[in-house]
Amino acid sequence: MQQNRVFEELSGKINALLAQGPAKDVEKNLRALLANFFSRLDLVTREEFDVQARLLARSREQITALETRIAELEARGSRPNA
Repeated sequence: MQQNRVFEELSGKINALLAQGPAKDVEKNLRALLANFFSRLDLVTREEFDVQARLLARSREQITALETRIAELEARGSRPNA
């Protein structure tokens, strides 16, 4: 619902800008309006996303390795001494 209100607000502002003045001013104002709109959203750049995806993949690899190591240590600890 909040998102619909934001898009309606954006649409209204764009329509108001288009009804105003010359195309150059409209383009300038529209860019500023869109920059403001997107800055209010919780967005990340593609580069930031890719960095986080790589960190997540590395963390998963480390977790898998640690889980394997724990399983090995637990198996050793549960074996009776011969």
